[in-house]
Amino acid sequence: MKKQGNLKQLPNRGNNKCFGCSPFNPSGLQMKFFVNEDSVFSSITVPEHLCGWNKLVHGGVISTILDEIMSWSAIYLLKKITVTKSMTIDFIKPIFICRELKAEGKVLEVGKKREAKMEGLIYNKDGELCAKSTGTVALLTPDIAKRLGIMDDDDLKGFEPFLS
Repeated sequence: MKKQGNLKQLPNRGNNKCFGCSPFNPSGLQMKFFVNEDSVFSSITVPEHLCGWNKLVHGGVISTILDEIMSWSAIYLLKKITVTKSMTIDFIKPIFICRELKAEGKVLEVGKKREAKMEGLIYNKDGELCAKSTGTVALLTPDIAKRLGIMDDDDLKGFEPFLS
């Protein structure tokens, strides 16, 4: 893992086409993730082609950033495969395209039913909170993810560094 200050960069998990995190999807966000013991972070600049009104980031893209940061937080911090069950979003301040943002994800609570409550936050370059979300993710073992058809053997190999 690369280091950035006191944070370590998570390795990319291979040749995937994920809109949020794949470096191989030219239309996507190409998010990179950095971790400490408590949170997962991503610095991101949303490209112009993902705008909504005028120069604002489209709300669906904001939702995607929050979903990605919460999911990767659960994957890394809880060592499980995840799927999002629910999420709520508060759009607090306008978020503009082509400006640096910082996303942060945390685990709020681990439930008894193979679920975790998560939090996602997006800050602008001035450190102002612009959007936040809470969500519930299902926590899956690799065997369950495979049985449900969510992942195949190749996908699971890409996640091995995060699950051990």
